[in-house]
Amino acid sequence: MRFSQRTAVVTGGGGSGIGMETACMLAKEGARVILVGRTEDKLSKAAAYINEQTIQEKAVFFRADVTNEEEIQALAQYVKEAGSLDILVNNAGGSGQSKILETSLENWDEVQSLNLRSVFLVSKVLGKLMIESSKEKRMDRAIVNVASLSGYKAGSHIPHYSAAKAGVINFSKALALELAPYGIRVNSVSPGFAETPLTEEGLQNTQFAAAIEKNTALRRVGKAEEIAHVIAFAASEQASYMTGSDLLVDGGWLIK
Repeated sequence: MRFSQRTAVVTGGGGSGIGMETACMLAKEGARVILVGRTEDKLSKAAAYINEQTIQEKAVFFRADVTNEEEIQALAQYVKEAGSLDILVNNAGGSGQSKILETSLENWDEVQSLNLRSVFLVSKVLGKLMIESSKEKRMDRAIVNVASLSGYKAGSHIPHYSAAKAGVINFSKALALELAPYGIRVNSVSPGFAETPLTEEGLQNTQFAAAIEKNTALRRVGKAEEIAHVIAFAASEQASYMTGSDLLVDGGWLIK
């Protein structure tokens, strides 16, 4: 199995979207997974589901706000006590709709914090743990940051989200350069339109769903599982010579 004897932290893994699919995939392939999020009930249910799927106690959870440095420091202590850290998936994020001229500073900061500040904080704090693990035992370790198609092409009425995800893509490149001497790879994955809790409401609009299919080369909406496969690849030794890259998984949206 690709992730046997590996420990992975997945932020935003307590929902039913990309984070959950990724966490479950890593666990099924041998990883011990630590789910991180703000809602304990969701995290508990997600961990129970993963353990049921793997028929082993592969998943645990730690409640933390990924935008709060003190809580991330507490997470780091928890992870350190559990052993080495080999994989980090920064998946937490969220959005809302507004036009630039109507966006309040509070709303702008909130979306930037959830999507970009969180990636910076978690990568900074847990990245230090990964360096410590690397000094003790040199092996392939990876950080995968979930960005978005919106980081390439600004989405309608989501200027704060688009700006943040573009930041995630470029932050990942900078982090990759900084951590390369320690053998820690950093890549980002940019999903296009996929069936997740974030897109669920919009996809219920038949006209919106039809427009996505029309403007996507593969003429369909993606599935969270399809994105998770790419994240798992980037986290695995199969991608051992890849760092500082963004993997665009958009069904061919940008080529139309």
